[in-house]
Amino acid sequence: MTSLASRLRSARLYLCTDARERQGDLGDFLREAFAGGVDVVQIRQKDMDRDAELAALEVARSVATASRTGAPPIVCVNDSPRIAQAFAADMLHLGQTDGSAHRARRRLHEWALVGRSTHTPEQADEALADPDVSYFAVGPVHATPTKPDYVPVGLDLVRHAARIAPVGDVTSEPWFAIGGLHLGNLDEVVEAGARRVVVVRAITEASDPRAAARALSDRLGQAWADDPALASYALRSASLGL
Repeated sequence: MTSLASRLRSARLYLCTDARERQGDLGDFLREAFAGGVDVVQIRQKDMDRDAELAALEVARSVATASRTGAPPIVCVNDSPRIAQAFAADMLHLGQTDGSAHRARRRLHEWALVGRSTHTPEQADEALADPDVSYFAVGPVHATPTKPDYVPVGLDLVRHAARIAPVGDVTSEPWFAIGGLHLGNLDEVVEAGARRVVVVRAITEASDPRAAARALSDRLGQAWADDPALASYALRSASLGL
């Protein structure tokens, strides 16, 4: 079976969504998103009851496991090492105020992945240097209602991440651009060096989540295909056991 680390390295499209309580369609929604090409999903809903969050995560894991032959999409827990431990999570994402990755990792299984949000070059540097961080996210690139207290960082942080962690370097940690991204502005982050992105409303508010995910995944796939540094990325990763 493909390792979690390998699945993360090959991931391009990462979706953050709430538990779809208002719509009542989390399973169906995720089924469509995964069919469209979403590689990672994070359930992110602030102040959610613990049992309700665990139930939503179980729905996500069940749908992910059934969605594809071979390696399924990765299901990620937001912020809480305690929830991640109770869920036996494969991946946990931490913000800047959520404690150390090392301490969080002690609650997770041996192969679990830990991500870190970064908003400045210094934070990106720290995440890259942290042996307990498996990937990092840079942003928010644009203003977004999901992070109203954060000032948009623009493309400079994306360019910085591309310099310190070249996407073609299989020994470097993967990273994702995040923040107000959609098909209409995807090219600018690709041109700045991103090959992996996190989206929210671009899929959660789409009338056809499968089509929205497919359009984003296809554009990112083309960016990978057009990038000479990524021509043999999968083969090099496999040869190093990554």
